[in-house]
Amino acid sequence: MHKAPIGALAKQFIEQEEKFSAHNYHPIPVVIKRAENVFMWDVDGVRYFDFLSGYSSVNQGHCHPKIVSSCIQQVQELTLTSRAFHHHLFGPYAAYITSLFGYDKVLPMNTGVEAVETAIKLCRKWAYEKKSIPSNQAKIIVCEGNFHGRTSGVISFSTDQESTRNFGPYLPGFITIPYDDCEALEAALRDPHVAGFLVEPIQGEAGVVVPKDGYLRTAAKLCRDKQVLLLADEIQTGLGRTGKRLACDHENVRPDILILGKALSGGLLPVSAVLADDEIMLAIKPGQHGSTYGGNPLACAIAKTALTVIEEEQLAENATARGIQLREGINNLNSPHIKLVRGKGLLNAIIIAHPDANAAWNLCIEMKAKGLLAKPTHGDKIRLAPPLVITATQIEEALTIIHDSLPVLNYR
Repeated sequence: MHKAPIGALAKQFIEQEEKFSAHNYHPIPVVIKRAENVFMWDVDGVRYFDFLSGYSSVNQGHCHPKIVSSCIQQVQELTLTSRAFHHHLFGPYAAYITSLFGYDKVLPMNTGVEAVETAIKLCRKWAYEKKSIPSNQAKIIVCEGNFHGRTSGVISFSTDQESTRNFGPYLPGFITIPYDDCEALEAALRDPHVAGFLVEPIQGEAGVVVPKDGYLRTAAKLCRDKQVLLLADEIQTGLGRTGKRLACDHENVRPDILILGKALSGGLLPVSAVLADDEIMLAIKPGQHGSTYGGNPLACAIAKTALTVIEEEQLAENATARGIQLREGINNLNSPHIKLVRGKGLLNAIIIAHPDANAAWNLCIEMKAKGLLAKPTHGDKIRLAPPLVITATQIEEALTIIHDSLPVLNYR
């Protein structure tokens, strides 16, 4: 396996982490100390392009000055009340985010997977009280290859063995169908106990799997015809990442329940949200769901600014242009080791063709040595998702690094 040199200081931090932390991640061997815009610097002062963006959490670029300013101002005044009391920032934030995305109500949470769990609970509550599905019999359709988080509930419908092995028993109530298969969806919808269809507009963790044109639009119609809710997990695909405000916007689809997270805070703290109209959202009554930190003053201040930055700086439009440039640039490398490049906006992946199962990892290590950070997913795929503030010149610099790193794969 290809290895790049690690500085003494970085080695010290990595060894300390290995000793005292659970081994639930396998990071690229680099220790980051600071970041700004599209760049990160390690403890030895080496600069890198960030082509992961905290799994799309820093769409606005690292430490965006407007978002940081909102954070600093608010953290000095009020950070937490809990929802036991009102505070002066939640109402304006709720009004802004619901207006921006066109929904009646928002339910604020913290992490992405909390928002997914919230959406599932909301869908079930609606199904029992509005659709009259018999108690405890509601089902939700999900897709093979999905990634919605790692709670016990969410892994119950994962098809990834690494996420599920020896973590059972699993939660019932889910029907799994192939992704990007409307015929399978139509068949599953014949079950009268189906309450919702939970789907990622693009499957990010699976390797940026982009469905056929029309998939979401057809799925939305099939769900409407059967009075089934469409739950769109836009935690990674939303907020400008794919070249639109939401990935669903590419097909003019309006989900019944919209799930947001990650870049909702610009990478400053965990902030997520579930949006729906009154008929759905008001199924949950006081005391039936909540979170100590959900909707806290600091989160509201930061999230409102983070959303404003995406809109004012036209980051979705930049994602479209730079994504085309990146995909065309990779295709023009004409490498026999790149089987495919796919994506939308600045959510992209390259599929590595090589007999060595570690080839994608080795390429990432070589790119790291030359100044670009990315990470494999599912073995042979490398996700390429830089902050949406990246410029055309910076894309060209990154393409040069990728080009210069490819020779590391010239072995058998």
